[in-house]
This record gives sequence, structure tokens and C-alpha cells, in this order.
Amino acid sequence: MMAVTSACKDAASKMSSLDNGKYVRYTPEQVEALERLYYECPKPSSMRRQQLIRECPILSNIEPKQIKVWFQNRRCREKQRKEASRLQTVNRKLTAMNRLLMEENDRLQKQVSQLVYENSYFRQQTQNATLATTDTSCESVVTSGQQNLTPPHPPKDASPAGLLSIAEETLAEFLSKATGTAVEWVQMPGMKPGPDSIGIVAISHGCTGVAARACGLVGLEPTRVAEILKDWPSWFRDFRAVDVLNVLSTGNGGTIELLYMQLYAPTTLAPARDFWLLRYTSVLEDGSLVVCERSLNNTQNGPSMPPVQNFVRAEMLPSGYLIRPCEGGGSIIHIVDHMDLEPCSVPEVLRPLYKSSTLLAQKNTMAALRLLRQISQEVSQPNVTGWGRRPAALRALSQKLSRGFNEAVNGFTDEGWSLLENDGVDDVTLLVNMSHGKTMMGANISYSNGFPSMSNAVLCAKASMLLQNVTPAMLIRFLREHRSEWADSSIDAYSAAAIRTGQCGLPGSHAGTFGGQVILPLAQTVEHEEFMEVVKFENVGHYRDDMLMPGDIFLLQLCNGVDENAVGTSAELIFAPIDASFSDDAPILPSGFRIIPLDSGMDASSPNRTLDLASALDVGPAGNRASGDCAGQSGKSKSVMTIAFQFVFDVHLQDNVAAMARQYVRSIIASVQRVALALSPSNFGPHANLQTPAGAPEAHTLARWISQSYRCYMGMELLKNEGRESILKSLWHHSDAVMCCSLKALPNFTFANQSGLDMLETTLVALQDITLEKIFDDNGKKTLASEFPRIMQQGFICLQGGVCLSSMGRAVSYEKAVAWKVLNEEENAHCICFMFMNWSFV
Repeated sequence: MMAVTSACKDAASKMSSLDNGKYVRYTPEQVEALERLYYECPKPSSMRRQQLIRECPILSNIEPKQIKVWFQNRRCREKQRKEASRLQTVNRKLTAMNRLLMEENDRLQKQVSQLVYENSYFRQQTQNATLATTDTSCESVVTSGQQNLTPPHPPKDASPAGLLSIAEETLAEFLSKATGTAVEWVQMPGMKPGPDSIGIVAISHGCTGVAARACGLVGLEPTRVAEILKDWPSWFRDFRAVDVLNVLSTGNGGTIELLYMQLYAPTTLAPARDFWLLRYTSVLEDGSLVVCERSLNNTQNGPSMPPVQNFVRAEMLPSGYLIRPCEGGGSIIHIVDHMDLEPCSVPEVLRPLYKSSTLLAQKNTMAALRLLRQISQEVSQPNVTGWGRRPAALRALSQKLSRGFNEAVNGFTDEGWSLLENDGVDDVTLLVNMSHGKTMMGANISYSNGFPSMSNAVLCAKASMLLQNVTPAMLIRFLREHRSEWADSSIDAYSAAAIRTGQCGLPGSHAGTFGGQVILPLAQTVEHEEFMEVVKFENVGHYRDDMLMPGDIFLLQLCNGVDENAVGTSAELIFAPIDASFSDDAPILPSGFRIIPLDSGMDASSPNRTLDLASALDVGPAGNRASGDCAGQSGKSKSVMTIAFQFVFDVHLQDNVAAMARQYVRSIIASVQRVALALSPSNFGPHANLQTPAGAPEAHTLARWISQSYRCYMGMELLKNEGRESILKSLWHHSDAVMCCSLKALPNFTFANQSGLDMLETTLVALQDITLEKIFDDNGKKTLASEFPRIMQQGFICLQGGVCLSSMGRAVSYEKAVAWKVLNEEENAHCICFMFMNWSFV
């Protein structure tokens, strides 16, 4: 702020010194002309300013230097205006945050008072019980017991009066959770309150079911907030369907709705959930808007809903939204989610998913706040994002992708899915839908030569697997960035051709390979937790019916959960082939991956953790958590991955497509397991016990041999920090690509540091399948063939700059390379080490 003011003063002093010290005054017409140019070009060049004088005669009496000063002042005023606006926004957020923190402090004070009272009460009861045991009078015992009885709740029924009674009780219980002490809240792990945070997020400690609460400030009016949050299909990713069975108006201006809601199951290993709900919308005396909900069951004696096949009836305890108008515009919102998801109905290994308040907070509570913040930003800064689409349209598109993937994972019979028999191994489940392809999420039936296409069926191959010692964020990032490690280009080309033409056949044996991969970003949420993009694979050829179908592949892709700093975050990579037009009614047939952590310890927060602005987690120099809850559990983390792939096919090719899909998903499972093993902390990182082939030395020993041999042959140190850090750590973080290959007739790689893996675009496990000759072009192979004997004779060679290839076929240029013989303890040749200096992708 001081720098901006100083610049403005300097510019003003310059202007006042111009024109023999006279102050220049501009006419309204001159200001209008200058303003018009300013919006076209805030910082015009000298030639542009002279051109402006020539084009606008009304400016002819003003010197170019004076116009330059005017633009300087105008830019300063714009900076001041933006800074003032930013400071006002920050001040408003801080004021609202202070109010929330005062309310939280008041709640904690009440909780302390309640605990003190209960402690005193229990002491008194203990004393009374002691006296009662010494009193032989039955009357004294009975009288003492009757003092603790509370009057029963008034009877309720399905009449309007009975439903209103349930609604009022729901409202009172919800408010006691949102602002009172009905639930013991502890700070959400990894969340730091502050003006730039999403809000104050807390999870339950020791209550029935799982619960989460959030408080935040959004720049939307209360009625708009309620309208958005009540529209579950627009933002709730697990949402499948809702039926409004009855609507009643209450005498106090409120509304009671009876709802039946269904949620998707997150994996193939658990059934879906449904709820029978009462929703109550009302306005409090202070003007706050409240939307609260609860499950209806026999305890309320209200109307009932019979069980539904393939669904487990879960319970929503009093939950909802308290929305208060905020001074200066906007709203302060309190969100409470409280559910009993019936964890006993799923396998024991999955029960942490249904017992985790952290996951509930991320999937429900924080998702609602993020949506409100995003819409608020769009209202204040309307713009058009990727491919000419507005943010609301892109959100609808991402919801469409997520819904399509959830449909594939769940495969409900009422949507036309039927189970195919397996091949004797139940690792992959196959479902077929004979009617789904006719619409394909809203697409019209395609015609070829005047006849309807036979591609009116969809096959889904899905599976779930348990992963050990790899974070969902890291694995999803790898799957996104290294598609060639697990995907088959022929399958993608096949799917893309089916989308483009509406006709399908099995991919031929002469399918092309991936060409250049281009990622075109479309949208990103306010907190950067999710992004959507179009992935373009250039020059991919595909043979079908003996005809070559060359062209590009386009995938619409949704990715979320890539922030490793968020504790217990699930991650998704969902994609669908699209055509180049990418129209709003384009067919969407999503496939992809979902990884959900199963760490039971992520909800083990201490109830003594305070909720203040200073409760930040330790971060390293790059902003990552240096240590903490996640780091402590990195060696024992578990997660469940769900994979689902969908294929459009001709009905007469069902058996062939089923065999292809089953084999494809099995190959993906094998690839994911291999990648997960390579990314595991036990196999990855400077302190890790890196995996090497059978009979090879331990990684620390190999690193020492590499360093000693380099010193012996080159007469200089390879690792400059060897004295201060471990040799393996120094080698792993070396800026040049260092990699070792075996002494075989066809040498293959056995080890590489981080830079070497990045250069080859591979992992530690997949590295062992790459031979030395694969990374060189023809000239490099000739040079290597002639120089390789010299390595064995003199111990080293130096290679001039050149070009080699990564495992993905991308060209990599390097400035210089050195190869030397690595000797073991007995001074026998163990392997050959290569170091590529100053490499980069061409």
C-alpha cells in the first residue's frame, strides 16, 4: 500500500513540474478520450500516445509527457481502488470470522460450565447412592430414583400437527448442534481458520454416528444460499435421486417436506444408502433462515417408508443449515451434517468409511461451502471459462461425469443393468445394459446409412482392490500424468471411434500408439481442490474392419483430491471420450478410478485441541506438512480403490467385448498394483530401502559404490554433500539424471535417481523393464556400440550432447553424458552408471 501511494506521489510531482510548473486541467471530453484508451491499453507506448494525439484533436494541446503522467496517475488510482476493495473484503471477512470465533468461545464456555455442573451432579449422586445403600427404607430408594426421570416426548403422528411437532423438535436439536453444546466438536485435522480459509470446520468426538460442522462467510443472500443448498442434484456428488412426497405449510410461515432420498455407494463392495426424511424450512425471530432435516422412523411415530431393495436404510440425525444475514451483504452460514450410516452392513475392512467424520466433512459439509464460495465469486466476477462455457455449465458437466461414474459403480437393476457370469474368477464384475446405449446420458440415437445403429448396449467392467502404503493423492496424480503406464491406446481409440460414429467393433491388432498428450484446462474450484480438463492425444491411429481411422482422441477428464496436505482425502480420476465439437448434448460414458482412505486413525483427534487462529500445522519450506498426523501414519496407511470402465458395443459382439473388457481391467489392476508398490514410502524417497532386482546390493550400498567409482575414475566428487547427508539421499536428489544398467548382452536398467526417473518418465519398478538401447536413437546406438568396450577397458567415457527417448517416446536432449564402471567391494565390475547432464524434453 505504501509503495502504491509513493508511486502516485512521484507521478503527481512530475505532472506538476511539467508545463513550466502549471497544473494541467483536462476537459471532460479529454478525460473521456483518455479513459477510452486506458480500457483498451492501460500502459500505452510512446508511439501509441502520439497516435492518440493525432487521432483526437481535442488532445492536441497536451504534451505527450503530460499524457504519460496521466496514465501513470490513472494506473495508480486503479491500484489504490483495487487495494482498498481488497482490504475492505479482508476486513469484512475478519469481522465475520471474529464473530464466529466469539460464538465458538461462548459455546466452549457453556460446555465448560455444563461439564462442571455435571461433575458436581455426579458427585452428589455418588454420595446419595452411598447413603441409599445404608438406608433400608424402600421409599427412600424409590424417591431418589424418581428424581432423575424426565417427562416423555409428546406423542406424534402423521397429521399436520404431529409433523409440526417433529419439525419443531428437529429445529431445536439442530440449533443445539450448530451453536450449542449438544455435540462435542474438535477442529478438523489439517484445517487452519483464517480470512483466506474455507471457514471453521469441526468434526464430532464421541457421539452417535458421524457428524461434521462448518461455519463460514459467503457473498450471497440467505434465500439464495438456501435455494442452492436444497438443490442436492446440483452439488452433492453421492446423490442419486429424491422424491418430494408431501409439502405442508405451517402457521408460522414455514414449510415441511417429506422426502425420500437415495445415495450412491462409493465402492463396489458396499450397498447404497437411502433416507426417509422430514425437512423443515423456517425463519427465526432474528431474521435467520433455517433449513433442518432428520430421518423419520418409528421413534417419532410419523409416516413410514417401506424398505427398498438393494438399499440400506440409513439415519440422518438433526442436521441442516443456519443462514444469518451479514452486515454489508452476504451471509454467515452454519452447516451441520450428522448421520448414522449403518457401518455394520458393510465388510469390516470398509467400516472406517462409514465411521469417519472426516470423510463426511469433506464429502458433504466442505463441499457445500466450496460450492457457495465458487458461486459467490462467479457472481462478483462473471466470466466465460474453458471452451466458451460458463462456470455453471462446467459444474453441471462435472456433475454429469461424476453421476455417470457412480451409476457404473453401483449398476442398479432399475436402470437396466444385469449381471454377466464370470469366467471362474470373481476379481472383475461385468454388467451389461441393453438400453443404456440408446441414450448414453442424454445423447440421441445415431444413424448410419439411414438405419439405426446397433450400438445400443453398454458393458461395464468394475472391480475394487485394497492398497497399502500409498496416498490417494500421489497415486491419482501418477495415473493422470503417466497414462501410458496403465492405459491401452487401442481401447481409447476404440471408445473414441464409438463416440464419434455411433458404430462399434473390437479394436484391431494394428492399433496405433499414443502421440503427443496435450492437457487443456477447463475449470478449477476456488480452493483448487478439483479441476476439469480436456486431454488430447494427437495422431492416434486405429484399425477397424480393415480400415485405418487416424485422428486425435479427446477425453473430458475430472480430477480431484490431489492435495496431499488434506488429511484423509479421497481422490478421483474420471474421464470420458468426447468428439472434437464437445457440444452440451455430447454423449458421456465415464470411466475411471476412485481411491478412498481407510485410515481409522484420522478421526482420532484430541478433544483438547483448541480452535483458534494460531492452531496451524507445521509446514516445510515449500508449504507442505513437514510432520504431523499423516507423516506418522505413512507407513501403515490403507485405502480402497474402485475401478469402473464402460464400453459401447454391438449386441452381437457381447461375448468378445466382455472378454476384452475383463482382460483390460485385469491389466489395469496389475499396472496399478505395480505403480502403487513403486510409489510406496518403503520403495520411494531418499530414506527408503529402494527395491532392486534379486541378488542386487541394498540401495545404500549401491549408492556408495557409485560414488566411490566415480571418484576413482573421474578424479572428482560426484556428491558434494556426502559428508553432511547420507549418500543415498544426496544421490537421489542429484540434479542430473543418474541411472545404472546391468552387465548383460542386452543391458537393462536396475536403478535411477529421481531425476533419472523423471527423464525416463517411469517408476522404480517399471524401470527394470527398460533396456539401454530403447532410450537411444539410431545415432546414439551406433555411438554406444563403439564406445561401450572402452568403458570396460579404461573405466569411463564422456559422450557429447545428444538426444535420447523416454519410456513414453518423448525426445529428451542432454548437454553432456558420462558413463563409468561401478566396482563392488572386491573391485569387480557390478554395473555401468550413466549420468545425463542438463537434460530437458524437446
